[in-house]
Amino acid sequence: MALVYRPMVQLSGILFCLLGWVLSCLTTYLPQWKNLNLELNELEIWTMGLWQACVVQEEGGMQCKDFDSFLALPPELRISRILMFFSNGSGFLGLLLSGFGLDCLKIGERQQEQKKRLLLFGGMLFWISGITAIVPVSWVAHSTVQEFWDENIPDIVPRWDFGEALFVGWLAGFCLVLGGSLLNCTICSTEVHPSSVHYAVAEQEDQCQRLETE
Repeated sequence: MALVYRPMVQLSGILFCLLGWVLSCLTTYLPQWKNLNLELNELEIWTMGLWQACVVQEEGGMQCKDFDSFLALPPELRISRILMFFSNGSGFLGLLLSGFGLDCLKIGERQQEQKKRLLLFGGMLFWISGITAIVPVSWVAHSTVQEFWDENIPDIVPRWDFGEALFVGWLAGFCLVLGGSLLNCTICSTEVHPSSVHYAVAEQEDQCQRLETE
């Protein structure tokens, strides 16, 4: 496959990955993984994240309290902490490797095979980072749905609902996987510069003019 503007595709891929990594880091520290609306007091909204629980009051703003113990957390939140840290770390490492493998970077320009390997490893790290960002938010969403429709819980007990951080995490994972796919697609392509294309067209026109004159 030949791509005339391969550097542009690589740049688009690295930008998607950078956006996904930033959103993944943001998801890790957002306290809105779960939301709880109290019918008795509609002016308060309780939220829960990986690190703290918060209460949002209409007049008093937001007050948060950190979790006292890691082991006291539900299993999905404990595993989500680990997976989100792994996602952030692999995404950062993927940015470093892919950055040195870009065609627009003049460093190592004569070592194209090594640059392709860096892009390949970087793209694979972005895939891993995207998957490890999607898994925890999907797990928390699944457990939230199960608890919401649990018939053993009385109807008067408030139910947790999806928080904004889950949607940010899904978007982060999608951007990381998409960006890694774009980077890996350019590895199998052969770069064709626009100048060479114009030169080939001009050469064909000269040949046509010679044939007409003859």
